[in-house]
Amino acid sequence: MKSALLVVDVQNGVFGSTNPPYLSENVISNIKQLLGYASSSEIEIVFIQHEIPGVLEPESDAWQLFSDLTINDSSYKVRKRTPDSFQDTDLRGYLNENGVEHVLICGYSTEFCIDRTAFSAANKGYKVTLIEDAHTTHGKPHLDAPSIISHHNFTLSKHPNIALSSTAALISG
Repeated sequence: MKSALLVVDVQNGVFGSTNPPYLSENVISNIKQLLGYASSSEIEIVFIQHEIPGVLEPESDAWQLFSDLTINDSSYKVRKRTPDSFQDTDLRGYLNENGVEHVLICGYSTEFCIDRTAFSAANKGYKVTLIEDAHTTHGKPHLDAPSIISHHNFTLSKHPNIALSSTAALISG
């Protein structure tokens, strides 16, 4: 089964900011391991970049992929304007054209972009693996970041097409 690694919203304006997300260094380390694994395993790599007026302006430094990542020329890039990486983008077309049936998801905004992208992919019939230690968020007034991440790992894994995996478990086989 052909797979793709979806790296969602790992951008300078999020991870390179003065207020980085929860455990950002660990998450970036895990994403870098996933990128290495994907490159050596012939897994497609898709970088998804969110556009937010006044925050993540297209082509600005904040909008660029996080500078600590290694981006290879064969990686595909998707621009989005909503939390769902499939909505009004060519992501589904790209995955289908390349025979992808399974997506591995990591990145930013557990309760928004990760949740919506994982749920949307699963409902479109893709097998989804959510990398539980490679997505993160910021705490909110009503709930801290660890609780948000734990909640979404639990609820998303109840969908019949979504499984959880740690970075180490995925890479070790």
